[in-house]
Amino acid sequence: MHNNKNSLNILKTAKGQIEAIIRMIEDNRYCIDISKQILASVALLKKANTKILNNHLESCVKNAAYSNDPKEINVKILELEEVMNYISKNL
Repeated sequence: MHNNKNSLNILKTAKGQIEAIIRMIEDNRYCIDISKQILASVALLKKANTKILNNHLESCVKNAAYSNDPKEINVKILELEEVMNYISKNL
């Protein structure tokens, strides 16, 4: 079982920030203030993603490595490569 409770709390905080940002836009608040809140939300999402990936490494990838199943190990490596490629292109 993955221990993603901390990530869930971070995502709930980000959700609250995003809801606040929407209200700020609806209230025609100052653009720089809105931008700062968006950047804070992005930082929280990045933090949650890092924690999720670390949990994946500590659980799924580690379990695959200990299983000595070459197919399972290869799948986990390919999954990580896919995520890393996405991160390098989009963040």
